[in-house]
Amino acid sequence: MTIPPVFTAVLDTPIGPLQLAASDAGLHAIDFPQARPPLRGRAHWQAGNHALLRETAAQLRAYFARRLRRFDLPLAADGTAFQREVWQALARIPYGTTTSYVGLARELGRPTASRAVGAANGRNPIPIVVPCHRVIGASGALTGFAGGVPTKQFLLELEGALPAAEGLFAAQAAAPAG
Repeated sequence: MTIPPVFTAVLDTPIGPLQLAASDAGLHAIDFPQARPPLRGRAHWQAGNHALLRETAAQLRAYFARRLRRFDLPLAADGTAFQREVWQALARIPYGTTTSYVGLARELGRPTASRAVGAANGRNPIPIVVPCHRVIGASGALTGFAGGVPTKQFLLELEGALPAAEGLFAAQAAAPAG
């Protein structure tokens, strides 16, 4: 059986380059190559062109320009049943709001599973589109994020979930979208 190819492309964004991976099955991944090694090691993944890569890029550009609040893309993330359950819950967190790991665990009917929810959140292969950045610590602290805490802060400020601050990306956030 031949495995269909997954195509990858890099998109320049206000938070740095993002590597996108998509196939006919859906969007597989968005990765922060500057924060960890880029998507590699999957024999059927290759640089290329795909309609879903173009659509993902268009929606991400609209998101960063504050013209898009909810993504509409077919997703094909690989994960366990529990991880997929957590990722579906992440997708329901409204734009401009946050929740905690404890709150997410309660929403899933697993009030004692906040650590497992945190682990699944950390394995989300499609950040931003599946908004794991909207999950913060119970104290309100910004906790780990694949793209780094300054990137998480930028995304939450972009959405209005945090007041704008003089942070790593403050100058880019203030620049008019073009």
